[in-house]
Amino acid sequence: MNDEQRGGTERFLTLNLDKEHFALDIYSVREILDMTEITRIPQTPEYMRGVVNVRGSAVPVVDLRLKFGMPAAEQTLNTRIVILEIARGDKSAAIGAIADSVREVLEIESASIDPPPRMGAGVKADFIRGIARHAERFLLILDAEKVFTTEEILTLDGLGTQSADDPGAGATSGDDVRAPAA
Repeated sequence: MNDEQRGGTERFLTLNLDKEHFALDIYSVREILDMTEITRIPQTPEYMRGVVNVRGSAVPVVDLRLKFGMPAAEQTLNTRIVILEIARGDKSAAIGAIADSVREVLEIESASIDPPPRMGAGVKADFIRGIARHAERFLLILDAEKVFTTEEILTLDGLGTQSADDPGAGATSGDDVRAPAA
């Protein structure tokens, strides 16, 4: 949906990572899950945490903190997995994103969303769609399709497909298998 179809306002799901506030277009959010056991897939980057069982389907999960270069965090009662639908050509892929907490759904005037600031040649911030001000804080609006690149979506989709036949997908014995250090 484009901005004109939304009547000049856009709706976002807000979430926290560390002390930073982020937002995702509500139309890309399928559901929000309480934190659950994640089945680790060996030989994947650390930020690709594994897969969870969502109504019989294995859905890959990414730790947004690690993806964005932030330190890992302890799981709390507020930790959530946001299940997103990411467009991939004429299809879509379900991907889970771990957030420290999910806050609220906000309506923000499209005109009040500023483009992301230029950070210099060495900083890759093309996954930030814009910045809005809310409650005296900046809200970084993420472009979900750019947070999860096409290559990652294909890799994550493959993880979900491989694990879908595994009757233990979404469950774990409690062992967290880590990929060998590169």
